[in-house]
Amino acid sequence: QVQLVESGGGSVQAGGSLRLSCGGFGHMYSTHCLGWSRETPGKEREAVAVIDADGSIDYADSVKGRFTISKDNAKTTLDLQMNSLKPEDSGMYYCAALSIPLCTVGAASISNPYNYWGQGTQVTVSS
Repeated sequence: QVQLVESGGGSVQAGGSLRLSCGGFGHMYSTHCLGWSRETPGKEREAVAVIDADGSIDYADSVKGRFTISKDNAKTTLDLQMNSLKPEDSGMYYCAALSIPLCTVGAASISNPYNYWGQGTQVTVSS
């Protein structure tokens, strides 16, 4: 059974760091594209980072060089290390197990009823 739960959100000043973690992937952990998306008021949910079962990774341009997605196989968790945070990074962050043919942030940003989502964790970056 897949039941995703995120942790690690919070409030931080611009330039700071946060680390998000997500567990509960079940059988999808090793076989599916996994990712992190964020949602901010007035904007559609956008994928910021994805990692495929073979380890290939894709990032949104807005977070490249600042965010790092990784899998902790010992804990079967998906992590997102966020450094050099900016106020525009603020939003609700969701982890996902994605049923998409190509593991890219573009494909992950398209609505798909076969994707699994967590409940989200809030990230607030103040200037």
